[in-house]
Amino acid sequence: MFRVVFVLLLCMNLGAAAWWAWHPIARPARLPATEPGVAPLVMLSESETPPPVRDVEPATGAATAFDQCLSLGPFATPADLRRAINLLTPQVGRIQFREVAAVALHGYRVYLPAAGTRAQALATARALSTRGVTDYYVVTAGDQQDTISLGLFRDLGNARARHDEIAALGYEPTIDARTEQVPEWWVDVAGPASFNWQHVLPGAKLQALPLPCQ
Repeated sequence: MFRVVFVLLLCMNLGAAAWWAWHPIARPARLPATEPGVAPLVMLSESETPPPVRDVEPATGAATAFDQCLSLGPFATPADLRRAINLLTPQVGRIQFREVAAVALHGYRVYLPAAGTRAQALATARALSTRGVTDYYVVTAGDQQDTISLGLFRDLGNARARHDEIAALGYEPTIDARTEQVPEWWVDVAGPASFNWQHVLPGAKLQALPLPCQ
């Protein structure tokens, strides 16, 4: 009896295995990415690529005589420049921008000039240490090699105080401004006598330099 049941179960398992092996599997149809007539979704970062900043000159039907022409600036970033152009364009007859190189001040450096040799610089540093000066650094490379740095300061008043402290010990320190060339932008506009840029850009800390109207 048990042998008959065993053989029956074995035949059923073999039949099921054969059915799964040769039976075709129905694959569901691939759905379209979008419904007909419906625009696909686009990520915000993909859709809001900012356009490049460019010269802007509103089209006019004929040459126009302008009552005032100004150069406004400086603008520190392209974003500030773009915002100003967008606000100014409807108010003026002609507008364009230009990029210029400017010098940015990053603070002040107080130091003792190079004495001539590394040995002399180290001897001066040891002498400063014996007189209670601990905040110094002997520069070992670059165009300031063998100078003795006495500090970097954002405020000119603090730099002068450090200068006077070291000078009182009988040394001759130097103060140098730390600068870097950076780009800045100016907007040149031409408009009627009623044009007031301060009403268009309230609160902006800009210069307004007169230009000849051509």
